[in-house]
Amino acid sequence: MTNIPVTTWSLEQTAPSDLLPAAAPDGDVRIVRSEVPSPEFSRFLYASVGGDILWVDRLSWTYARWQEHLERPGVETWVAYDRGTPAGYVELAPQDDGVVEIEYFGLIPAFRGRRIGGHLLSYGTARAWDLADRWPGLPQTKRVWLHTCSKDGEHAMANYLRRGFTLFDTKVEEEAEAPSPGPWPGAYPS
Repeated sequence: MTNIPVTTWSLEQTAPSDLLPAAAPDGDVRIVRSEVPSPEFSRFLYASVGGDILWVDRLSWTYARWQEHLERPGVETWVAYDRGTPAGYVELAPQDDGVVEIEYFGLIPAFRGRRIGGHLLSYGTARAWDLADRWPGLPQTKRVWLHTCSKDGEHAMANYLRRGFTLFDTKVEEEAEAPSPGPWPGAYPS
């Protein structure tokens, strides 16, 4: 198998005023918190959004591992719906001392390029900044961060920068080249 270089960029906001929100897209796009921890739904979102961009680290998770992750205090999943159909999601996870990571963010391929991504990222980032308001016992958010890589969608980095995130780290590592798994085995033709 061939190795390919993969660049990972880490970005952050250090104050709520850093957020530069995108306008809401036209049409019936709504963002709703998935309040019931559902491993099935979360795995569906993960596989559907990341299937073509090589998100594979959670594909082997058991039901119990998904449940454990989703039930951690402060972990939230916000889902964008376009006319009632899931279009994408943002997953927030508090870390130590008021730091919140946007662990996953993205759109299902059919919904990319419709201006939903900027709106969803804006909304999710705002929810990261006010996470402690919904979770008594969590410290106030002092920093929101995320990472993206050269395997992610072509507009990902530009979206993060337009929303006010700033770059704080860059790493390049060799990874084994692999075919995109798709949202389920055999989803893409060989």
